[in-house]
Amino acid sequence: MARLVVEVLDASDLMPKDGQGSASPYVELVFEVSDPQNLADRTIEVTVYNDKKSGHGHHKNFLGRVRISGVSVATTETQASVQRYPLDKRGMFSHIKGDIALKMFLVNDPSFQFFPPPNKEDRRENNESEVPPLEEINPNNVTSNFGNNYEQQQQQAPPSQSNHQTQQSYPKTEVRADFMKAAPQPAMMMQVPGKKPDYELVETRPPVAAHMGYRKGDTIGSTYDLVEQMHYLYASVVKARDLPVMDITGSLDPYVEVKLGNYKGVTKHLEKNQNPVWNQIFAFSKERLQSNLLEVIVKDKDFGKDDFVGRVMFDLTEVPLRVPPDSPLAPQWYKLEDKKGQRGNRGEIMLAVWMGTQADEAFPEAWHSDAHSISHHNLAHTRSKVYFSPKLYYLRVLVIEAQDLVPSDRGRAPVTQVRVQLGNQMRATRPSPMQTLNPIWNDELMFVASEPFDEFLILTVEDKVGPGRDEILGKMIIPVRELPHRLETAKPPDPRWFNLLRHSHGDEDGEKKEKMKFASKIHLRLCLEAGYHVLDESTHFSSDLQPSSKHLRKAPIGILELGILSAKNLLPMKGKEGRLTDPYCVAKYGNKWIRTRTLLDTLAPKWNEQYTWEVFDPCTVITVGVFDNNHVSGNDAKEQRIGKVRIRLSTLETDRIYSHFYPLLVLTPGGLKKHGELQLAVRFTCTAWVNMVAQYGRPLLPKMHYAQPIPVKHIDWLRHQAMQMVAARLARAEPPLRREVVEYMLDVDIHMFSLRRSKANFFRIMSVLSGISAVCRWFNDVCTWRNPITTCLVHILFLILVCYPELILPTIFLYLFVIGVWNYRFRPRTPPHMDARISHAEHVHPDELDEEFDTFPTSRPNEIVRMRYDRLRSVAGRVQAVVGDLATQGERAQALLSWRDPRATAIFIFLSLVCAVFLYVTPFQVIAVLVGLFMLRHPRFRSKMPSVPVNFFKRLPAKSDMLL
Repeated sequence: MARLVVEVLDASDLMPKDGQGSASPYVELVFEVSDPQNLADRTIEVTVYNDKKSGHGHHKNFLGRVRISGVSVATTETQASVQRYPLDKRGMFSHIKGDIALKMFLVNDPSFQFFPPPNKEDRRENNESEVPPLEEINPNNVTSNFGNNYEQQQQQAPPSQSNHQTQQSYPKTEVRADFMKAAPQPAMMMQVPGKKPDYELVETRPPVAAHMGYRKGDTIGSTYDLVEQMHYLYASVVKARDLPVMDITGSLDPYVEVKLGNYKGVTKHLEKNQNPVWNQIFAFSKERLQSNLLEVIVKDKDFGKDDFVGRVMFDLTEVPLRVPPDSPLAPQWYKLEDKKGQRGNRGEIMLAVWMGTQADEAFPEAWHSDAHSISHHNLAHTRSKVYFSPKLYYLRVLVIEAQDLVPSDRGRAPVTQVRVQLGNQMRATRPSPMQTLNPIWNDELMFVASEPFDEFLILTVEDKVGPGRDEILGKMIIPVRELPHRLETAKPPDPRWFNLLRHSHGDEDGEKKEKMKFASKIHLRLCLEAGYHVLDESTHFSSDLQPSSKHLRKAPIGILELGILSAKNLLPMKGKEGRLTDPYCVAKYGNKWIRTRTLLDTLAPKWNEQYTWEVFDPCTVITVGVFDNNHVSGNDAKEQRIGKVRIRLSTLETDRIYSHFYPLLVLTPGGLKKHGELQLAVRFTCTAWVNMVAQYGRPLLPKMHYAQPIPVKHIDWLRHQAMQMVAARLARAEPPLRREVVEYMLDVDIHMFSLRRSKANFFRIMSVLSGISAVCRWFNDVCTWRNPITTCLVHILFLILVCYPELILPTIFLYLFVIGVWNYRFRPRTPPHMDARISHAEHVHPDELDEEFDTFPTSRPNEIVRMRYDRLRSVAGRVQAVVGDLATQGERAQALLSWRDPRATAIFIFLSLVCAVFLYVTPFQVIAVLVGLFMLRHPRFRSKMPSVPVNFFKRLPAKSDMLL
């Protein structure tokens, strides 16, 4: 004997019957199950009514019904999850809509408690902390029927007594009266008021194949071993043939309806086609199976009611199971039946039906029952996709000189410059210092080009006639695909002379241009640099450091596997629309971007998708972002940011699975917010240990960055152009990866000024210097004899090292070894994550946040800008003072031998001569003992005044007195 527990949580988007709002009561119904093994063959029916009191009796309106197969019932409460089911209609003209949230599981323990209603005394004691229950029952009643007889019994009883009738018919049924109250707003459940949210990682151990001991060679753990397996019923509708004509006109507009319970997927209709080809795949989640039969119905599209052509039905118990890496299931021809199950001359349809997992290659392109309410046009925005960034190159342009320029005013010396344009990128050389008809520039410009090279390089020579007036003296256009490539430190291509076309405001015939014998010329050196890595990310968390040319790339050293499992406690991003959140994830590593499928209207999505990348350098970072999809309903609004996670691969142990909940932290104009938690499983597998260890001794960037470094003035501009190019290319994909998503993943605005970041960087420096200051404090305590025992031990160690100087270096390295081994116990056990404390994001002033999120140039009033400018001047003044002090110390050290102070330099060189003679005739051990004992002398032999060398150094001149 077992108990079936049906928890009815809430319903949404119901058809209004009385024009009033509705609450969300929580009802738990318990039924006796005599034989749990036969539960898979039975059907659970849940019917929603509206209880309307009119006159002396009651009248109930039908709001929808859900039929659920017993296969989807969880065996334990821990395995059960809340599922939303769409409400089925009674007929074609029914206006039923909405869905209902249910949680079903079996209980075998007779001592299981079903949360009995609290008594009055307990309710009085907790009255201050508890919300009082509602006085009236919600008019939208929910009844749960088990088997086929319960519906008839329920219809005989008055609707107002449906819950009481349930208790009479089934004595074990208990109503959770403590939950019969209005449901709180979802946003109020995210964070407890007055309590600081948790920003730390939470380690998890999900039931995935890798955690359960399966090896890589096993069939079960061979694919998707970092995520929980999710089973789906796949139906592939390929094509049909010999369909009958249904219209009077002799035409047929066929489409296919794949129906499983209340879920219904529909193909596109093809006009006037008796042999249509659809090639569409439908996927139904096994957790939401509502029927034991799958119906594939062919219909004829019509203005009124669509005509029934034929159908094929499949029993789910006979559907085969396909496990990758098995080959795809071959589709077969099935004869269509009429509504009575008789096969006539109704044509045939080619289908394939199988049970699979998310590892199936049909999973990304399939129509999912999770997105049953999405139109065909917007369905593409919910699917999982893989994107690749365009291959980027640096384009180097060296403008050397020009000859025989022809200005309009020959009596004036021209002031010439060259303007170069590549797509949306435009740069200009500095004006030529020689104001002649043969100017010389020798100026180098750099651009970012991407494959395929379908753009043109446009150069124009301009003469600055006056303020804001430029006259074009010549122009040339070069296809980028014709430019030579340069690999690593090879000799650059030789410069070439190019003819400049004269600029004309009107249209000229091409033949007239070809007949021109005389033309101005320009001397250029052009090449595509394939030996550089084009930076499209910040160097602090770059995911790719490979050169542009594939011939210069090294072999991979490992594999990175990422499992995107689930998220929880997400904030409702569409609360104003009466919906929750449509979340999806984007991950970026190297040139490969991935996008998970979008799960609709949920705050606890479960993706369970796994992806793999090749790793060429362990000192790289993978970035995972979570976004709210605003395009599932056809809107053109921007995707909303939910949060982002970065993981540095070098901080991961090889072959270890890291599965944690990562906090999704977002800094908004209103402050730091936690938008939920993202559950990830990460594993870094090394395939070439020798190459990975050797990688730590190699330069971080390719050789060209050090042999011929790019000028600093170009780096930030080129990085910005590369980011914009990647964002524009991915935005043209289908479905597009939106520009705001790419910019958020690449941190386009990381270079913008932020007082918060400045504080964070300052305290980072102080944290680094704290170790040095701690050593200095320890040495000062030794010298001042604060702990006599420690000082005596240091004296003994010092004398031993002086007597045996060959032990100094071994002792230092042995000490480092011991410290490293000792610190192994305290090594971090979790991957790095966004730290709100280090970022100084927890307690930041609102005005500083407003300044950080301000546009560039600013859009704030003049008074606010003036105040911020004064504050910036104050902060910059302190930074200026610190930099000036550091420069002063360095200039004093240079003044020792520069004779800027003749007396000080004479004293220093005379003392240097005396020290040289003294050190020559005195053994080194004696000198070391004297210096060491002098520094470790007792405090009673010390003076509080500065020492002579310090006083001498501070009196040396610096260049600060030469500043204006």
